[in-house]
Amino acid sequence: MVAGVLAYPVAWEVWTSLTDLSPQRGGPARFVGLRNYVELATNPVYRFWPAAAATLAFAGLTGVVKLALGLGLALLLQRPFRGRALVLLAVFLPWVYPSSVAVIGWYWTLNPPLVTSYSRLAADLKQAVDGAFGAGAWALASVGLFNVWRGAAFTGVFLLAGLQAVPADLFDYARLECPSPWRRFWFVTVPLLRPFLALAVFLSLTTGLADLANVWMLTGGRVVFPVLGTEAYWLGVQAGQLGPAAALSLMLVPPLALVLWALFRLVDPPEERPR
Repeated sequence: MVAGVLAYPVAWEVWTSLTDLSPQRGGPARFVGLRNYVELATNPVYRFWPAAAATLAFAGLTGVVKLALGLGLALLLQRPFRGRALVLLAVFLPWVYPSSVAVIGWYWTLNPPLVTSYSRLAADLKQAVDGAFGAGAWALASVGLFNVWRGAAFTGVFLLAGLQAVPADLFDYARLECPSPWRRFWFVTVPLLRPFLALAVFLSLTTGLADLANVWMLTGGRVVFPVLGTEAYWLGVQAGQLGPAAALSLMLVPPLALVLWALFRLVDPPEERPR
């Protein structure tokens, strides 16, 4: 199942990135080696470096916010209170709700289809943000808010499950030994949650780096800030350059592999491994 669903498409994409495959030219695809990668890195027409910088900034900023909000929600929901089940459902709802429907709701909220006082306020807010931070700032902020809205909910429930997996006696002992809530959080809660935090960070960065559909739909296809996903879509689907598009998509693999390696080292450092 893994070989058919994952390995074969990835292998085909790797092979495509080494060719000049395009439906716009006749004949079979020719092997070009690493030329597509070199062109992406050196030719400014492809806008690789601005897209890479925007993608990393978008994934990094949203990842930090999602982790902070998710951890706060998990710590709040860990304590029993009246109506906790309903609050948990409300927190998890943004993630389980269909993304396509949620995107339409957010698009209409940020870009009202009817002329009302609210639509005037939304237009003034967009002009103020773009005027202060440059063209495309409002689009980047709106996509980031949507990503945080969905991702923080999943991160919160995921970390709550991690807290529930830790024996409650450990937290009781920590309260007896250390009266400071901050010290208990830093020296007890964070080490116990380390594997869950590492996986949450990786999933958050993965969704941020590969967030193509939400970026495309929230901006109505008018992407005013480049990210690697939308640039690969333009190259492959719009321009028909499947070789460079495949190479551009694979550019996401090295940073994700580096992050995954660093997180594994954090979860299972060499000095803690059994000898």
